[in-house]
This record gives sequence, C-alpha cells and structure tokens, in this order.
Amino acid sequence: MLLDMDLGVLLPSLIPSSQSVYVLVFYFVYLAVAGEILPGKVIRGVLLSDGSQLRYRCNGLLALTLLVAILGLCAKLGIVSPLVVADRGLELLSTTFIFCVLVTLALYITGRSSSDKSSSLKPHVSGNLVHDWWFGLQLNPQFMSIDLKFFFVRAGMMGWLLINLSILEKSVQDGSLSQSMILYQIFCALYILDYFVHEEYMTSTWDIIAERLGFMLVFGDLLWIPFTFSIQGWWLLYNKVELTVPAIVANCLVFLIGYMVFRGANKQKHIFKKNPKTPIWGKPPVVVGGKLLASGYWGIARHCNYLGDLMLALSFSLPCGISSPVPYFYPTYLLILLIWRERRDEVRCAEKYKEIWAEYLRVVPWRILPYVY
Repeated sequence: MLLDMDLGVLLPSLIPSSQSVYVLVFYFVYLAVAGEILPGKVIRGVLLSDGSQLRYRCNGLLALTLLVAILGLCAKLGIVSPLVVADRGLELLSTTFIFCVLVTLALYITGRSSSDKSSSLKPHVSGNLVHDWWFGLQLNPQFMSIDLKFFFVRAGMMGWLLINLSILEKSVQDGSLSQSMILYQIFCALYILDYFVHEEYMTSTWDIIAERLGFMLVFGDLLWIPFTFSIQGWWLLYNKVELTVPAIVANCLVFLIGYMVFRGANKQKHIFKKNPKTPIWGKPPVVVGGKLLASGYWGIARHCNYLGDLMLALSFSLPCGISSPVPYFYPTYLLILLIWRERRDEVRCAEKYKEIWAEYLRVVPWRILPYVY
C-alpha cells in the first residue's frame, strides 16, 4: 500500500486526527479498566534482587474476548465502523508513535527524579541522555498501580489482532478475500490467542524480568508489534495470491512445528523457574551448576525458543507467496533481532554465571539451530 502512494497522498494520511486520538484513548482506558476489574489468575513474578515479587493479573484472554464482543456489537449497531483501523491505519500509526515519544519522555523525567531504592523503581542513570531514554531507567515503572511494561505488551498483542480483524473485514467488503488471507488470519489469531492463554509465561521472559522500560520496549510493544507484524495482512489486501494444496500443507506444517517448539520451550523454562525438580519429557531435568536447564528443548539449543519463534514468523509470511520481499519483512527483522538479542544474553550470562556458563556451553553447544548455528 505504501509503495503505491506518492508523497502527496502519504504525508496527509500520516497526520493524526481527533478520531485516531479517540480510538487510542478508548483502547488504553478500556485495557486499564478491564485489567483491574476483570477476574483472572494472579501470578507472582520472579524474585527480584531486593527479595520483592510483583503480582500480575493474567486476565488478558477475557479482556480481549470482551473487547472483540463489544466492538462487534458496536459495529452491528452502527456506532463504530469495523473498518476504522483499516481505513485509518497510517493515522493510528503516527498517533501511536507520538504517544510512545510522550510516554518515554515522561518515564525518563520520572525516573531521573526518583529516589526509590527498590529493584523495580531504582533509577539506573548512565549519564547519557539518549542511552537512558532508549533503554529506560526503571525496571518496572507503574502508573496508578498498573505495571506499564506488562500493560504495554498486552496492548501491542491485542492491537495486532484488532488490526488483522479490521483488514479481514475490509477484504470481505471489497470482495478480495482469498485462501492466503484466511490462512494468514488463522495463524495469527491462533498465535495471539495462545499468547493470552499462556499469558503467565510472559512474567518470566527476559523483557519482563531484566529489560528496563524505555523507548525501545514502549515503541516495540505499542507500535512495532501491531503495525509491522500485520504487514502481511496489508499486503494481501492489495495483492491476490493463489496457493496450491501442497503449499498450504507445507505452510501448516511450518506453523505447527514452530508452535510446538516455541510453546514447548517457553513452557519448560517457565515450569523450571517455578519448580526446578519437575520432570521434562518424563525424565529428571539436567541442570548445569544447579542453575541452568539443559534438558528438553533447552538441551537441544541454548535459545531453542527463538527457533520456534522464527518458524512461526515465517509461517505468517508464506501465505503471501514469493513474488515480493515485502511480506517477509517480519521474519527477516526477527532473525536479525533474535541473533542480536541472543548475543546480548550470552554476554550477560557469561558475566553472571562465569564457570557454570562455560560448562553449559560444553553441554549445549548450539545457539539456535542445531548443527547450523
């Protein structure tokens, strides 16, 4: 879509409107209220360095289901158009970007003025303004008792599904609905719904337990996830792709294998952190130095979950065929990101675990893909 626009059309479509602001305000207010009042399993986060543990109410699936039902009813009654996102995608993108900048500036100012000594709120100031704004100063900043890091990643994942549903409705109304669009929509919907079914696993991920909240995470959660992960849907809206039966079967296999590896690896890690003695694949876990899991998927590669994530990303793009590199932006970006993140993780782990890490490298020599990398 962007490639077909000239600047005279593109630039005005990026200017935020009052309607795009209203959409974002409604969305964030709904998520804040729903997150606080809807029932859900309350999970204790990992033990922080000062001995504290945050609590997370994992009611994302209920909040998402209720939101889709509310929007569906409003669309039926003519209160809101189901095409509001598909028709105003660029407006919403620019509005979200401005929001990300404002939020991270507020986080920077709040962090710099904080004298809190807790692990969650203690500011980590390097003295480099750009570095501190980009990576953040505080681990778990809150607003009105809402954990912002958990809130933003939830908003991004739900936003991805809402954008896809609006694109789907537009393709139905335009008469351009294809097998490729259906396949893409099913894969993404299953992935997103699975995320919220297992939302508690998010509480033990690196982003939640180690990364401070700065522009990198806020932008990544609120803008990058929903607007770039849906590029394939936008592309299919304007490009017809017919898939053969073997291509559909192969695409489904890539998705299923990727899901099995991704979900299985993350589940094993989460369970191990909760109870290190829980059997994995029916056997007692192999633990290096009493700290590092080397069983199951984590005995195959040190970042086996990344392999599953990459296969899932590829499965979202394969319905678009191979006529253009545009739909493959997401898996290409994810490959670069995960290799960069894997390198960062390994440097930190080497510093943290020292001799134990050296032994772990001997036991599990492969980084992501066995016998390749």
